[in-house]
Amino acid sequence: MDSGRKTPGHRAKALQRFPRHDRRGEARLPAVLATLAAVLLYLVLPEQLLFLPRFVLPGLELLLLIPLIAVNPRRMTRQNRLSRIVSLTLVALIGISNLISLGLLVHAMVTDKAQEGGPLLLAALQVWATGIIVFGLAFWELDRGGPVARTQAERSELPLADFRFSQDENDDAVEEVADGSSRTSDWVPTLMDYLYVSVTNSTAFSPTDTMPLSPRAKALMAIESVAALMTSLLVIAHAVGVLDK
Repeated sequence: MDSGRKTPGHRAKALQRFPRHDRRGEARLPAVLATLAAVLLYLVLPEQLLFLPRFVLPGLELLLLIPLIAVNPRRMTRQNRLSRIVSLTLVALIGISNLISLGLLVHAMVTDKAQEGGPLLLAALQVWATGIIVFGLAFWELDRGGPVARTQAERSELPLADFRFSQDENDDAVEEVADGSSRTSDWVPTLMDYLYVSVTNSTAFSPTDTMPLSPRAKALMAIESVAALMTSLLVIAHAVGVLDK
């Protein structure tokens, strides 16, 4: 027998010594990089997909990001009502602006502006990529009270889950799988898990291994699926139009 493998008793004792809510919070850097990527994608959109001067929205988004970094510069362990409002406002601002850009893209593709095929096809890719980022951030901010609550609060104090991950139901699987389950290892999802959910939802147009549970999670996934489908249909329609010429 491998003496290095921990028994369930050892794992339970470890969790008692280091409960999830006493551990270090989730790293701030991945969320900052994701937000900056969304801002950069907006900055390089074609002019006809902008509804405000180019630097207005990115400037406002960066202004909202700065206090969030100040509150939790390295690890996300602190949260108050104001920081929660600011973080949700930031995600909502990026999401709404991207949906408006999608609407402008649809208008441009079905009018004579579609003659500018190359730039608009690139813009469609930018809008699609921004959608993946912003919906991933939205899932991350909302599920179980947000990234701070997921690591700092007792499980009994967490709001109802918006998503059910595979790890949430793997505690009765074979040992090497069960070791990573929520019940056994006190696992909680991070930003990467929510970005993966967003990627699969925007490509398959439906949930894959992670199921939405709450009405708001289902609504967000539905909006993302429809937006991604519209973007894909626009690109396909334009490609067919080019081939027919």
